[in-house]
Amino acid sequence: MTGIFKASARMRKTIGATALLGMAVSSVQADMLDVEKDELTFGFIKLTDMAPLAVAKELHYFEDEGLYVTLEPQANWKVLLDRVITGELDGAHMLAGQPLAATIGFGTEAHIVTPFSMDLNGNGITVSTEVWEMMKEHIPVEGGKPVHPIKADALKPVVDRFRAEGRSFNMGMVFPVSTHNYELRYWLASGGIHPGFYSPTDASGQIKAEALLSVTPPPQMPATLEAGTIHGYCVGEPWNQQAVFKGIGVPVITDYEIWKNNPEKVFGLTAEFVEENPNTTLAITKALIRAAKWLDENDNANRMEAVEILSKPEYVGADAEVIANSMTGTFEYEKGDKRAVPDFNVFYRYFATYPFYSDAVWYLTQMRRWGQIPEAKPDNWYDEVAKSVYRPDLYLEAARMLVEEGHVDEADFPWDSDGYRAPTPAADIIDGVAYDGRKPNAYIDSLPIGLKSGQTVEGTEVVGG
Repeated sequence: MTGIFKASARMRKTIGATALLGMAVSSVQADMLDVEKDELTFGFIKLTDMAPLAVAKELHYFEDEGLYVTLEPQANWKVLLDRVITGELDGAHMLAGQPLAATIGFGTEAHIVTPFSMDLNGNGITVSTEVWEMMKEHIPVEGGKPVHPIKADALKPVVDRFRAEGRSFNMGMVFPVSTHNYELRYWLASGGIHPGFYSPTDASGQIKAEALLSVTPPPQMPATLEAGTIHGYCVGEPWNQQAVFKGIGVPVITDYEIWKNNPEKVFGLTAEFVEENPNTTLAITKALIRAAKWLDENDNANRMEAVEILSKPEYVGADAEVIANSMTGTFEYEKGDKRAVPDFNVFYRYFATYPFYSDAVWYLTQMRRWGQIPEAKPDNWYDEVAKSVYRPDLYLEAARMLVEEGHVDEADFPWDSDGYRAPTPAADIIDGVAYDGRKPNAYIDSLPIGLKSGQTVEGTEVVGG
């Protein structure tokens, strides 16, 4: 397939001068791709990290590439994925785990690829005010404020108390293969709280669980928490800040504090769409890269304008004040405890938009850790799956065009990367366990809670290993 995309670059057409009122007027596009499909419909979920899509539309970056895009909010992640697979949507803002899970056949099976990672960080874990009051006695205080990051060690006595009283401790996450599910599990396990296993015969993810995790769509998180159905949740913005504004919950940790500059959403397309529409795929990627740059440039100078865009009902539709609480470089934990978190949302810095294989491998290790991948796989399997889904070759081809057009700088892209980030040091992860995407099995085996090499879940028991 790579040859197809190399050829596509040579197929670009030059738009010459056009006549207007008898005068020659240069076309805005000096080097526009000959797109195979120019009318497109993309799906998204109402979260602030869909921002590159909204910005690419509102600032006419899609139109600059000859694309006429309609953006449609979707009811939930499953509906979104299904509609991409059926072709009702041409592509979508996706959970990074979705293309991987679909490609390996966990849940809905289809070959989905991504030429573009949408962002880093952007999530938080919120607990109810009742749980927060119970946690506070286990959290150190400095200058009258809780010391961050708050580890799950402070939640463990609360979970233990619930269980001793015969009450289940329930937490919400947005989808079984979501970053939120894996981040919440990671944080809980780092504090000695078992979040449960999946098995081929039990898709609940609650086998041996001490905290019971279940799916709640992002916009419904605050209301579900307020109703007492769940005691906490992991979600993207603005739904953690919404709990603060409503006075019903307290965000205790951001995912930046769980894993510094962790990968978040991706833009997903079917492999069939990419193969049939190579130039269109490159044009989409170009527009999204430009949008991401705009969101981060000049030290986030455009963020308030982005907030106004996102607050529109056709996009996120939350109050601008709520969206701005995290989107502009701050994050409010307990009401009135607003702290600087300049990298809470990253769209372009740190090569955020490059689809690294090591990001894909991390998601696969978590699927294996919790039993969604029921049996051990060799290291090369992780590499092969990552390379079948993540397409940095397409990304860099689009980036090269943008450099030549003067829209972006050469230094903005990791041209010489082999697709793997440098290992994440232990100091950047909440449990102090380093991550090297080139050694997935060694990483899985180094995590205290979770399946190890040779282990499987049978019934309600872990066997083997």
